[in-house]
Amino acid sequence: MVVVVAAILSFAATSLKPMQDNNVRLEKMQNILSSINVEVSRDEAEGVYSDYVKKEVVISNSKEISGVAAFDVELSKEVVKDPMERNAPLYIAEKDGSTYYIIPLRGKGLWGPIWGYISLESNVSTIYGATFDHKSETPGLGAEIKTPAFTDLFPGKEILDDQKSFTGIKVMKGNASGEHEVNGISGGTITSVGVESMITDCMKSYIPYLKSNNVAVNLSEIENLVANIEQ
Repeated sequence: MVVVVAAILSFAATSLKPMQDNNVRLEKMQNILSSINVEVSRDEAEGVYSDYVKKEVVISNSKEISGVAAFDVELSKEVVKDPMERNAPLYIAEKDGSTYYIIPLRGKGLWGPIWGYISLESNVSTIYGATFDHKSETPGLGAEIKTPAFTDLFPGKEILDDQKSFTGIKVMKGNASGEHEVNGISGGTITSVGVESMITDCMKSYIPYLKSNNVAVNLSEIENLVANIEQ
């Protein structure tokens, strides 16, 4: 009987795995879109995804690399490496004529992994949107990181200071002020600190690339403007 039950469970797990993997893929698309405030159901995500996400790249040592698909990178395996040695996936989206850089995040909460996505405006400093999730944080406390009450605090905050140095976002225990701070979750201090650490750690892999890319974009815009004036 034990052998028969084990065989049935093994067959069921093997049969369901392709469906489970597809659901994970669709949910990932859904969360990426949510970070730029495009809200769709999981089933709708695949049909909408390419309308907004125009490019997927992998960054390593501040440069784009080939041979690695951004969507296939397992962030849980990358975050244990030195930030400059990681294969860091980056999603570049366009919405209403503007460009956004979407950065996936992964870190540790109180009871298990936490993760999310942050989108940056074309100046690569201003946060446009954020979405977070968790595996096993406490309901009503740390689990609140996935609610709008917390994620809505991030748009408009800056990850670079006036000298264009990376500052990250401080998640404060109340009394947040300024453009680099948000209030944490009451009663969820450890999870809140986990979000702050996750943002700081994960973004280290991207900042040099984003800053250099932003300079290139600005130079291109200036060249186009000069060309139009000359014409």
